[in-house]
Amino acid sequence: MRTASIYIPALSRSCALLAAVVFAGQAFAAEEVNLYTTREPALIQPLLDAFSKDSGVKVNTVFLKDGMLERVRAEGARSPADVLMAVDIGNLVDLVDGGVTQAVRSTVLEKTLPANLRDANGQWFALSQRDRVIYVQKDARLDKLTYEDLADPKYRGKVCIRSGQHPYNTALIAAKIAHDGEAETEKWLRGVKANLGRKAGGGDRDVARDILGGICDIGVANAYYVGQMKNSAAGSDGRKWGDAIKVIRPTFATVKSGGGTHVNISGAAVAKNAPNRANAVKLIEFLVSEPAQSMYAKGNYEYPIRANVALDPVMAALGPLKTDALPVAEIARYRKQASQLVDKVGFDN
Repeated sequence: MRTASIYIPALSRSCALLAAVVFAGQAFAAEEVNLYTTREPALIQPLLDAFSKDSGVKVNTVFLKDGMLERVRAEGARSPADVLMAVDIGNLVDLVDGGVTQAVRSTVLEKTLPANLRDANGQWFALSQRDRVIYVQKDARLDKLTYEDLADPKYRGKVCIRSGQHPYNTALIAAKIAHDGEAETEKWLRGVKANLGRKAGGGDRDVARDILGGICDIGVANAYYVGQMKNSAAGSDGRKWGDAIKVIRPTFATVKSGGGTHVNISGAAVAKNAPNRANAVKLIEFLVSEPAQSMYAKGNYEYPIRANVALDPVMAALGPLKTDALPVAEIARYRKQASQLVDKVGFDN
């Protein structure tokens, strides 16, 4: 009995120690967050590393070039996804409409983000802004244009742009519909098509390339590509293209625009069945913090959603960004009509 009385407490202490180790391991494992993103991991990894260093929360990243909604739906209630990150307001709205997000109430997010850069019900939050601008030859005597000018007959055969069905352009066309209606937008889009110097296609940097090559005089592209090109290695193609152009921030002619430039966003939402919900909210809150916004601005050349965040010198040289007064959520309402108009006028043909 003495043997038993000595042995049982020892076993109990061993079990207690084992349990402590197990629970400690479970607690450590819980300090993680699973991110599904359509953004190239290299573009956001510095941000995620900074978050982990600051919070102690490990970020597990799953890159999905396409099919995020379908993937999360298929995984159902067992989905490991905590945060869903996407580019383009339309993609964020698709996630909400697809039933794979959940509402979040966060004082940090509500105080940091203006109403037009977050969902009214807390289903998504903007992380960065991308302005759709006009590239022109660097010595051109132009310093002011409207989006409507792209359809002016004086630019016949002089406009370059990527596919009309690309989300960057369907968002721009959707914004035009929101401002001026479908009929007026169709007329405008036909005018832009008539002014094309080449078939709509390629990428935004190809617009700068073709301005340098004399194929077109003006073109539509995102501003952040200028940061990429001008910060490329000296003598590289990208640097040559970037140095060949200057940027004009156009506005819509309508008074409703408030004299601002069209912007789209990158953003994030908390997944409906997030197993690490608290950490998901913590990650999104970090991404709108001043340190993270500075990293967005200097690393990706995107515009921050916070005021007074230092920009990359190339982007700062473009001057302050005044955005179109149209809420980005309004753009998403007209995406389908925009896509249909692109096909109707044969824009990409």
